[in-house]
Amino acid sequence: MKKVKRLSVLLTATTMVGLLAACGNSSGGNAESGSPSASGASPAASSSAAPEKLKKISLFQSKVEIAESLEALAKTYQKETGNEVEVWGSAGDAYATQLQAKLASGEGPTIFSVATGEEAEKFKSYYADLSNEPFTKDIAPNMALKDGDKVVGVPYGVEGFGLVYNKSLVDPKDVTDLDSFTKTLEKLKAEGKNGLSLSQEAYFLIGHIINTPFALQSDPQGFIEKLNKGEVKMADTKEFQEFAKFMEAIKANTPNPMEVKYDTQMGDFATGKTAMVHQGNWSYGMLKDYGDLGFDIGMMALPLAGNDKIAVGVASNWVVNAKADPDEIKAAKAFLNWLFTSETGKNAIVNEFKFIPAMTNIEATNLDPLSQTVYEATKSGQTIPWALNYFPQGIIVNDLAPAAQQFFLDKNMTGEQFLKNLDAAWAKGAK
Repeated sequence: MKKVKRLSVLLTATTMVGLLAACGNSSGGNAESGSPSASGASPAASSSAAPEKLKKISLFQSKVEIAESLEALAKTYQKETGNEVEVWGSAGDAYATQLQAKLASGEGPTIFSVATGEEAEKFKSYYADLSNEPFTKDIAPNMALKDGDKVVGVPYGVEGFGLVYNKSLVDPKDVTDLDSFTKTLEKLKAEGKNGLSLSQEAYFLIGHIINTPFALQSDPQGFIEKLNKGEVKMADTKEFQEFAKFMEAIKANTPNPMEVKYDTQMGDFATGKTAMVHQGNWSYGMLKDYGDLGFDIGMMALPLAGNDKIAVGVASNWVVNAKADPDEIKAAKAFLNWLFTSETGKNAIVNEFKFIPAMTNIEATNLDPLSQTVYEATKSGQTIPWALNYFPQGIIVNDLAPAAQQFFLDKNMTGEQFLKNLDAAWAKGAK
């Protein structure tokens, strides 16, 4: 069976407190490393230092939505420092496969991104030690990607998801548990409104929404490891039993998500046809294309078991290829230092990439309403972790999504049967 390793840190409400506070934090990790350039800080330790001519480096990452901004930033970096960063085209869903092929052939990028969890574990033999780099002291507490005591990755930023809602149609005070959630959907349906929309894409259908019952376990990662071994079952666990009832309520009172694509989901929400969508702060990028929505929006928790916290986590991390040429590694660390300490780099992270920073030295201002909610929840500790980061790789797309599709396509399938199917799908995917 696949076993989820503890390479990265599971985020909890406690550890997220003070994430973006301006106060100092521990540098994290010791300097021990076998990488060629672990002997100290990058030569570009200060954004005011005279630029040093460094070797050209390459960068490969998975987020299609920041590709253009990243290329523009690379050009700005070259203007400011005289050093060149070649940004390779983003590969989207094929990213991990292409990255593996490039690294295995010895033609890997100098800097690349890895998703927190199984993907990070998969590529950890390629990570250079970043523990002594000046920018690592500013990584928010417990947010760095680590291998033992070594800091090996820097988080892109934090993201969050929950129920994105139309404030003119829904009041969070009226959606606090299964009963009130169900009554809200029924009421909106009677008024000719869609109460909640999921969509057919794997993560928007099941991957994100099933995170909540996992995250509410006392030890989410430990529960996942037991589930992988067949020592526990979702069908026997109370949070999942209630989750099944939530899914039954959605199935009975909203349009079939198998007939809804992401674009339609967000379009119907933007035009007031749908009151809530289970989505993340990233969805604001599509909403803003509609201009003035005519109503205010917010994000609240899926109130499973009375939960009142949204899910916040780190999706991706920057790492440096330890098997690259030593001069390239030196240049890669200099670029990351510039990215996280220069005014240009910090501005790009917040205003160009639209990331909610996971660095204590970067202020987040003028955030969109959804990102502001994530930012505030993170600072206050009102969060649950992204337990899905610790799922066996590929299980959401290959195993859980087909089970969810069957549930929504079969009008007679009960939530109890759905849970049993999810357990069977998990057993198959965790082998």
